[in-house]
Amino acid sequence: MKAKVLSRVNIIGMISSILGLLIIVQLTHIQNSQQHIEVQEWADEQFTYEKEIIYPERGNIYDCWGRLLAGNEEVYEIGILLKYVQNPVTIATTLAELPEVDYADAYAVASLEYDPKTKVYAVISDFLPLGIINALSTIKQEYETINPSAEDPQLHSLRGLVWYPHLKRSYPENMLAANVLGFYKFRDRNIDEGFFGVEEYYNEILSGPKQEILIPRDPYMISELPPIPSGSSLILTLDREIQAMVEMKLDEAVEQNEAESSTIIVMDPRNGEILAMASQPRINLNQYWEFEEKFQDTTPFNRAISQTYEPGSVFKVLTMAAALDAETVTPETIFNDPGVFKYGGRVIYNWNRRAWGEQTMQGCLQNSLNVCLSWVATELGKEKFYAYLQAFGIGRRTNIDLGGEKIWPLSMPGDPDWYPINLATNSFGQGVAVTPIQLATAVSTIANGGKMMKPHVVKAIIDNDRQYSTSPQVLGVPISKKTAQTLTEILTRSLEEEASLALVPGYRLAGKTGTAEIPVEGKYGIELTNASFVGWGPVDDPRFLVYIWIEKPKSSPWGSVVAAPLFHDIVEDLVILLDIPTDDIRHDLIAQGQKIDVINQ
Repeated sequence: MKAKVLSRVNIIGMISSILGLLIIVQLTHIQNSQQHIEVQEWADEQFTYEKEIIYPERGNIYDCWGRLLAGNEEVYEIGILLKYVQNPVTIATTLAELPEVDYADAYAVASLEYDPKTKVYAVISDFLPLGIINALSTIKQEYETINPSAEDPQLHSLRGLVWYPHLKRSYPENMLAANVLGFYKFRDRNIDEGFFGVEEYYNEILSGPKQEILIPRDPYMISELPPIPSGSSLILTLDREIQAMVEMKLDEAVEQNEAESSTIIVMDPRNGEILAMASQPRINLNQYWEFEEKFQDTTPFNRAISQTYEPGSVFKVLTMAAALDAETVTPETIFNDPGVFKYGGRVIYNWNRRAWGEQTMQGCLQNSLNVCLSWVATELGKEKFYAYLQAFGIGRRTNIDLGGEKIWPLSMPGDPDWYPINLATNSFGQGVAVTPIQLATAVSTIANGGKMMKPHVVKAIIDNDRQYSTSPQVLGVPISKKTAQTLTEILTRSLEEEASLALVPGYRLAGKTGTAEIPVEGKYGIELTNASFVGWGPVDDPRFLVYIWIEKPKSSPWGSVVAAPLFHDIVEDLVILLDIPTDDIRHDLIAQGQKIDVINQ
């Protein structure tokens, strides 16, 4: 009997052991199964970790001398870990001293009941400087010393109050070059996107590759994040000092002339580098949310690249360039100006509605005669005229490296909106629309010996501590070097003989004024105008081209009165900032250098 009992016990023991072994095997199988791994990952994701996209540090933006125009600064987010809160009143009272923090709101958040699934952490404020964090840290430590671990609920405690650093886009120069830089919406930390200008055009380069990682829901479990390479930095062609000078003079001109706005471009015609670009309005980029208030209706962020308008008489430079290059006229060609020109069933008049008699081509430009330029265009012929305009890039994007470039299509013969009279009116900049950057680029062809360079604002890209310089690009060669030199001399003499207000002592400069009537209800009148001036120098070795557009000035409608003096003021400072000696000194230095070269040889 006893043996039978032992036998049964042994059998039961064996069965239990086998079952236990099977359970262990099964558990091991379950834990290592793909399904279990997926369930575990799901549980971690849902209850322990959460996926978060980490954006790299955005690249910096510098001017051509390495001065910071856009960068990043460390700020702090303040929040509450609900699990550890002991005294909501103390937390709310302390935080109510901060700007934009309301006691009632802070108390309501600090009083929330902790839920490991839905209520773990709540943000109170963000983008706070280190100084405020240091002050909070001191207060928190004092309370912790008096009331360790918040043992006494009647005493102050800031347990549960935490802060975390992160980067914020910053613009140390505030409004400077705002229209060129654009902005980055740093308040929305889930949108890694630049808007307008450089920030938009080079967004992917500045941003760098984003990464998705798992972050513990409990901030106390967060360890050091994996290293993430930052975005590339940019060195611009802009010169901070030139940009600041241009913006100051632009603002003064708008105020003095009671104008609606103004736009100025300073570029190097030799390589297309933009040294300065300014327009109105501008905003403090650190307060980019003011954008919608400042740029209402159809006002573009950067008029230099986004607003088209009829340029008026500065366009005559392109008409004359085409005619000289095609040998339709020469500088000595005489035109007997009768004061009117009938073409296409319409009549063209000069700006003062009078006849000017016999004029050379220099006289036609110097006196800005609509009748003469209309005749020149018709002699050139519509096919050649519009072929040259297209070669100059009219009606096409320059593809400048800024977000937001706009164009107005060029009406061509055969288009439904083109009429024969267009040939005449287009010759003096009426009935044709351009952006300032289009016209500045086209005219720079003349300053650069017939080569049209692509305008650009980025000089170099810094990636992984290596600098990669950009290369100038030739957009085309619309005219010959001879034509460019001939027209430059014509425009130089025109300024000198009329004693233009644009002249700067010590430097030979070429240029042309423009006054474009703005149509109101389809009728042109002198009441509203676009006043402009384009000029470059020194004429024998051009280092700069300046394009000025003053929109709807009230002090005077004429470009020669409001835009030419502004050109003078800008160039007077520009030659100092660019360290360009006067022509006589420069020629002496060149002669001395040539003598030294001969001696060395």
